[in-house]
Amino acid sequence: VQLQASGGGLVQAGGSLRISCSPSGRGFSNIAMGWFRQAPGKEREFVASISWPGRTTYYADSVKGRFTISRDNVKNTLYLQMNSLKPEDTAVYYCAARASQSASTLQTQYHAWGQGTQVTVSS
Repeated sequence: VQLQASGGGLVQAGGSLRISCSPSGRGFSNIAMGWFRQAPGKEREFVASISWPGRTTYYADSVKGRFTISRDNVKNTLYLQMNSLKPEDTAVYYCAARASQSASTLQTQYHAWGQGTQVTVSS
């Protein structure tokens, strides 16, 4: 499966942004999805994940209560709603797919990755 992330941009601190991810070539039935991010000079880190069909979600402590992961299984689209954004949220955000219905926080358990979308939060 190929993944296409979109919706990134520049936003002021305290603002909101929603990024999306859609697969090409097939839908994402029976696969868990996740969002990861990589800030300049840092390693890629887990942000949020969601099971199939969407009953279970996990969040990094740094985004809990501010970000919401969701999926529309009819539109075959994964979302990440980001509220109360902080400058430290600035990163390239990647969506990923896992060949399992169960969500995971571990990067190594995802088999397909999107190209990333840049999110920049200004102070």
